[in-house]
Amino acid sequence: MEEILQQIRELGLEFYVTVGVLLVTFLLFIFGLLRRRKANTILLAGLSGAGKTVLFYQLRDGSTHQGTVTSMEPNEDCFLLYSESSKKGNIKPVHVVDVPGHSRLRTKLDEFLSQAAGIVFVVDALDFLPNSRATAEYLYDILTRAVVVKKKIPLLIVCNKVDKVTAHSMDFIRKQLEKEIDKLRASRNSISAADISDEVTLGVQGQPFTFTQCINKVTVTEASAISGKISEVEHFIREQVKP
Repeated sequence: MEEILQQIRELGLEFYVTVGVLLVTFLLFIFGLLRRRKANTILLAGLSGAGKTVLFYQLRDGSTHQGTVTSMEPNEDCFLLYSESSKKGNIKPVHVVDVPGHSRLRTKLDEFLSQAAGIVFVVDALDFLPNSRATAEYLYDILTRAVVVKKKIPLLIVCNKVDKVTAHSMDFIRKQLEKEIDKLRASRNSISAADISDEVTLGVQGQPFTFTQCINKVTVTEASAISGKISEVEHFIREQVKP
């Protein structure tokens, strides 16, 4: 025992520094694991008027809360999905953030991206064509965020308001968004890399863009928030935030 103590004394400061570094590294590793396990934030993003706020209330209350206006601040709450409210057992609540869609307020998305387990991007299938370019630009900005790519945050594109007769189909919207993003990619790639601080190159160079090329998983579905047909959204949420 005396020999061991003598060796530690001879090592001196170097020994304690080594032990300290190992301990800090171990604690950071455990903290990282716990953070990944606890991620339960789902972000609702999209242009103003797409139906994000109605979807938020349907997920939480099973109600449309008719009379809602364009959100100027994020709607944020932690709750059990309304469809699970009658289930028994220990079900993990979901932290849902409805991010304002106005262009001046979208920076608020950055406040929550690092916490996100998944992103639900809501598209107005009824008035899609007049807003297709703006929708693609917002989606492009999200998909090229370094944190989204690094964490491979799954994204669900929800074509909302499909209950309306004149609404565009999911396949049409997907193809149009891919075309618009392909155009954006070409124009953005011509900009000096020094002018893009937090952007990642999207897709495969030399090939037309498709969502299957994204590093993070991107899927497309249909929904009608106003009539409560949101089962695919709920399924996506529970894939990212396990009960």
